[in-house]
Parts: sequence; structure tokens; C-alpha cells
Amino acid sequence: SNTTACIWAAIEWRKKCKFPRGCFGSVAVILNQTKKMEEQNFKNHGKLVKGFHGLLFIAILALLIGAISNLIRTSSDNLYLASLVVLIAIIFLIMAWFVRSFPLKAQDRAIKAEENLRYYVNTGKLFPKELKVAQIIALRFASDEEFLPLVEKASKENLTNKEIKMLIKNWRADVYRV
Repeated sequence: SNTTACIWAAIEWRKKCKFPRGCFGSVAVILNQTKKMEEQNFKNHGKLVKGFHGLLFIAILALLIGAISNLIRTSSDNLYLASLVVLIAIIFLIMAWFVRSFPLKAQDRAIKAEENLRYYVNTGKLFPKELKVAQIIALRFASDEEFLPLVEKASKENLTNKEIKMLIKNWRADVYRV
């Protein structure tokens, strides 16, 4: 795409101009570096993005607290403006929630479809209707050898996603998650 071509052209330009790494070089490092995750297991499969899960949340929370504090202390002349700042902070908080939850729902649907296909290829049947989405999402980490027995066990015993993940011995890594 045009964006990718522009980024690569800028990277090449940076190499020729000998800019320090901290300047524009960080883009090149980000694009060229694919972080290899160690072997996945129950303890390390979770993924937190510090900038989103930490920094953004703290910034929005600070904005909301500051806006409410400002609203409480403001004079009657600035009440409308202070109320708008509180409203903006609440809107940011709601937006941050939905910016995360909408893609997760889409990812859950994709995982459900992928695992349903995996089950169908192995059995010729669709997933048991008793399975919940959270269980199916947990089953995606099961190796092919463990997959069918775990589907049966999860369906019959109504296992939680945590219980399913703890039963997996040979993890099938999910490196394409968002």
C-alpha cells in the first residue's frame, strides 16, 4: 500500500542520513522487529499492552478526576465549561472501553468460527451446542491431540475457560491475537 511504501522510503532515507536511533529510527526497529514470544503456556499466554491497558487508562482516569475536581471548585461563571470537560472525560472513558471491546468481540467470533471448522474437520460435526464462547476460545490453545478429548470434557463437565487452559499440556500458540 502507499502507506507502507512511504514508511519504507522514510526508513531508507533515515539510514542514508544517519539519524540517531531514538529519532526516526524507532519506526524502523518497530517494523523490522517481530517480537518472538517464548513458548506459550497457561502462565504466559495473557497479553497486556502497557500503552493501552496502563497509560491510556491512567490518563483518562486522571482527566476524569481532574475534571470532577474542577467542576466541584469552579465558579458559577465557569460551570458550563467545567461540566463539558467532565462530559468529555466520560466520553473518553466510554470510547476506550468500546475501542477495546468491539475488536475483542470480532476476534471471539473469528476464533469460534476457526475452532468450529477445526472440530468439523476432525469429526464431521459442528461443535456441541452446550459449549460457550469462552470455552471455545480456551480450546484454541489445545494441541490437535488434546482438542477432541477436551471438547468432550468441557461439554460434559461444563468446565470454565481457566479450567480448560489448565488441562492443556501441549499448547498451540496463538501469536496472531490482538
